[in-house]
Amino acid sequence: MKFLVDECLSTELTKLARDRGYGESSHVVWLGLGGAKDWNLIAPILDGDWTFVTKNSVDFRGPPDAPGSKGQYKAAKLHTGLICLNGPPGMDLDLQLELFAVALDELVREGNLINQVLEITLPDNDAEIEIFRYSLPAAGPEQV
Repeated sequence: MKFLVDECLSTELTKLARDRGYGESSHVVWLGLGGAKDWNLIAPILDGDWTFVTKNSVDFRGPPDAPGSKGQYKAAKLHTGLICLNGPPGMDLDLQLELFAVALDELVREGNLINQVLEITLPDNDAEIEIFRYSLPAAGPEQV
């Protein structure tokens, strides 16, 4: 598995992935795709067999109550996974790293994400982190 981290997230997430044994992981900016529109990222993501990591969940998986009905992954029949890090607006680096570490820990326990979405959500600063994993394309999320 190799991760491609969206430019809306820090390059430090890529370094964390590499430190955890995912040595081929990269960042959108490192691939010369900085500033690319979401619809221009989906082909390189799918062609490169990247597991994409973003905080722009709606843009890639569609609305939370109907994942796959819209978004860049709507037409993806086969993909190596999507990780959505959902936190409060202006998520700082520490929170990005914490949410991504939870995602990496979940992958150790539950394996690959082929045709799946892994959502790591902190609803507000006082709540517990929630983990949702579901198939896409397919039915809606179930809490883990």
